[in-house]
Amino acid sequence: MATRHLYVVRHGAADPFGELTSTGEQQVHLLGKRLAHLPIDAVWHSPLSRAASTAQILGEHLPNAPVGEAPELVDHIPHVPATPPPAWAGFFDGFDATEAAAGAHLAESLTTRFAHPTETESHEVLVTHAYQVAWLVRHALDAPADRWLAMSCGNTALTALQFRDGTPPTLLLYNDMSHLPAELRWTGFGPGTRP
Repeated sequence: MATRHLYVVRHGAADPFGELTSTGEQQVHLLGKRLAHLPIDAVWHSPLSRAASTAQILGEHLPNAPVGEAPELVDHIPHVPATPPPAWAGFFDGFDATEAAAGAHLAESLTTRFAHPTETESHEVLVTHAYQVAWLVRHALDAPADRWLAMSCGNTALTALQFRDGTPPTLLLYNDMSHLPAELRWTGFGPGTRP
């Protein structure tokens, strides 16, 4: 039975213009060293610059894996809850039905393309954004659509999912930053206590 291994990562730390910072580049090189021992078949990335740059650097560490763009990985709101939690109410202000439907369509495209077994064993890196990592985890766990709101993801944090025929998806890792030294962890998060 073939297994599809997905290594889902958020791009490295970026500046307000969406370009990787020097911190982001350091994070990506460390992630590349971590992934280099795996039999990676492909690196897919969001069309946005911070994800494309992350994928290109990872490609330096994974020379046998082609790097390609996957529009389904673009940063977007995957689901707008009918009644947002009070803490999120302001975040969804201004989202109309058309925008919500477009986000839902992109989210469906993401899971349709990547969240299923393949005919042959595969190992793929997906370089994307925090909401898409959360959406893929929520989908793998068959959690309610609103659950993506409760998941945060650090820059270059590693999430590992497996898909095989006849079994539910497996979540092996979520938001793992063990490849980063303490000073490079937790970027992409607001202030707060860190475990």
